[in-house]
Amino acid sequence: MKRLVFARTGPPAEVLRLEDDVPTPVPQRGEVLVRMLAAPINPSDLMFIGGRYGLQPQVPAVPGFEGVGIVVSQGGGLLARLRLGQRVALLGARSGTWTEYTVAAARQVLPVPDDWPDEQAATFFVNPATALAMVRYVLRVPRGAWLLQTAAASEVGKMVIRLGRWYGFRTLNVIRRPEQREQLQRLGADVILLDSDGPLAEQVARHAPEGVRFGLDPVGGPLGSALLAALAPGAHALIYGSLADAPLQVDPRLLISTGLCVQGFWLARWLTHQNLFRLLRFFRRVRRLIGQGVLQSSIAAVYPLEQYLAALEHASRPGKGGKVLLRLGSR
Repeated sequence: MKRLVFARTGPPAEVLRLEDDVPTPVPQRGEVLVRMLAAPINPSDLMFIGGRYGLQPQVPAVPGFEGVGIVVSQGGGLLARLRLGQRVALLGARSGTWTEYTVAAARQVLPVPDDWPDEQAATFFVNPATALAMVRYVLRVPRGAWLLQTAAASEVGKMVIRLGRWYGFRTLNVIRRPEQREQLQRLGADVILLDSDGPLAEQVARHAPEGVRFGLDPVGGPLGSALLAALAPGAHALIYGSLADAPLQVDPRLLISTGLCVQGFWLARWLTHQNLFRLLRFFRRVRRLIGQGVLQSSIAAVYPLEQYLAALEHASRPGKGGKVLLRLGSR
């Protein structure tokens, strides 16, 4: 089989290489072998290759945290046998997803509807589940409340806007480029703020003088710090990324005087703290909201595995227009 692999961490275009004569992995008990169809290139994948992610790779390693494929064999166990022959979305495969075949625990794959395109099924987990878990399960943003988010034009950011329209909360959306404004307006963003238009706290106060009690930031650095300073006393903020690769700077007096709660969010960790019954209900909800268009991903381009360098360049481009995926096989 073919796969992408890296033997050391570093810039993805420099350290990744294509191997084309690798033995197909063998599933153990409780695992399934998946013939991959497609996998997205997420920011977390690029950070993982670069050694800048919360989970450090054991090199040599195959990247890719999620994707879609068909279960072609199994290593034993009831759930593994039930998954045989099904097209599934998978999360956290043991041997990565940027490969023609991978092995995953049977409990980490979920059947997807037949009428879903491979591109939507491949992006089932990371972004849709992150957006829903943050706003409905951790922050529990109530109807009518304001939520302030940075990187609002990202895929998660757009999903948060649509969740706001669906569940009745309002969004203040920070963007870096004016050309992103029109797309977010079409999605139903309540307020769009350009981070170059002045101090964020002043912009937020003009639109939400009653204060904002919920915040989301995947950026860090000066912009994430500005988001924290713009929130109301007693607010709750989730930090779910570090795109700026720079630390947050928070005045301790702000935390002391306002009672601001700043919490890190990592989907993989959150999932491990949910019981099986709650997880099943959660993923049924994700699947339903994808089908209704609320948590659908925008797809910018799909590249064959052999064109991975072009795919990496596209995925790293500002304003790329949606998810970039690798095509790994066909149904």
